[in-house]
Amino acid sequence: MHDIADLEGRGIPGVFVASAEFRTAAAAQSASLGIQVEGVFVPHPIQDRTDDEMGVLARDALEAVIAAITA
Repeated sequence: MHDIADLEGRGIPGVFVASAEFRTAAAAQSASLGIQVEGVFVPHPIQDRTDDEMGVLARDALEAVIAAITA
């Protein structure tokens, strides 16, 4: 979140990608930093996924990431 806030502060659009488990935490951190940043949430968990499964998650999230960063 801090990285995205830094990018946005320098006029560089940013978007974060996190697993759905962190939706509430992302909202709380965004509020505590006083910023509203775009985020895309993917299915949880991700830590035990294979490279192929991660590729599917990335492909499935791509449109949402592009939409968030160009909004």
